[in-house]
Amino acid sequence: MPGTVAAKPAPTHASPLSPEAFTVVEATLPLVGEHLGEISRRLYRHLFESVPALAADLFNRTNQESGEQQKALAGAIAAFATLLVTEDAPAIDRVMSRIAAKHASLGIVRLHYDLVHRALFRALPEVLGDAVTPAVAAAWDEVYWLMAESLIAQETAIYDRAPVPSGRVWQILTVVERREDAPGVWTFTLAGGAGTPMANWSAGQYVSVAMLVDGARQIRQYTLMAGERPDTWDITVDPMPGGLVSTELVTAVGVGYPLTVSFPCGTPYPIPNDHPLVLGSSGVGSALTVAVLQRLIAARDTRPVTVVHVDSSATGFAHRRRIEALLAAYAGRSSLDAYYVDEPETAVPLLREREWHRDAEVYLCGSAKFMRQVRRVAVVAGVVPEKIHYEVFSPDSWFGFD
Repeated sequence: MPGTVAAKPAPTHASPLSPEAFTVVEATLPLVGEHLGEISRRLYRHLFESVPALAADLFNRTNQESGEQQKALAGAIAAFATLLVTEDAPAIDRVMSRIAAKHASLGIVRLHYDLVHRALFRALPEVLGDAVTPAVAAAWDEVYWLMAESLIAQETAIYDRAPVPSGRVWQILTVVERREDAPGVWTFTLAGGAGTPMANWSAGQYVSVAMLVDGARQIRQYTLMAGERPDTWDITVDPMPGGLVSTELVTAVGVGYPLTVSFPCGTPYPIPNDHPLVLGSSGVGSALTVAVLQRLIAARDTRPVTVVHVDSSATGFAHRRRIEALLAAYAGRSSLDAYYVDEPETAVPLLREREWHRDAEVYLCGSAKFMRQVRRVAVVAGVVPEKIHYEVFSPDSWFGFD
């Protein structure tokens, strides 16, 4: 009717949180975020007091002692909760998929989430006191289980595809060769017997390796490459300062050694399409470049490929000769650009000067800091963020959406 004002449509509730929880989480996120470091420290203390075996046999001791694991958990919870109250945030399953794959490679099952939930909701009121009202506890309980249920569902699907019973991810493989690919950097060739999935993997995937160190099982992830022998895998190890598994592998593991290894996890690369490829790496991240090139050659792909590698020196560039041989065998147009600098991050200004193809699929492997900086360079240059792919093996709360 003339003279009337149309009513505004009611706002839609796009978040997976209930409306009540959305309001509470949005209001309390600054408070919880401010204290998440202490909350996560207490969470782990309660968790390990209730089940000491988790500290010895599942969680990385070095990362626990340095505090990196606690920081990563705190950052992940804060980032996830922020996404839940952010307009047009990405879907939960997409955000959680990388964590789910890593969890599956460790054999995580629902029981672990129940134990963490119990420890978390002991820690919350200890740190926040009377601020944890029943409404606040219920809202953050909803946040936790939205995250957990997404992970549980994806991990179950990974186990079903393997196929293995939930959590039964480990197998014994044998080291049949080891070689030094750069000073102090070693590649191990692994073989398995009947029932081992040596042929059931894809480029871009990784395995967890479990080692017994000082009476505790410690676990580390390594990118898979096809070995030169049929039905073998290669993994490359660069001993890190304080790295228990990497140091034990290089100093104690020789030919004939039986290794406890998970089935392959992670997203298969490269994604089938006609887009140009950029394979960016630093240090032993060059293993991913090897795996992708092996896959491209096996598939008779001809897309343009640019390999970009950052390292301390030409002699320190693990897999350089292997990559050069693969590029020579590749049917499509290809190039290799290496940057030698003291620290990988100092090469970032040089990478900004490169011409980035906006339609390229970019695959990164290296430190989280290096990959984050290179991702930003590529996005600024016009590469679509969804076309930039990576894995983070160290504790890190980066979801890749910044």
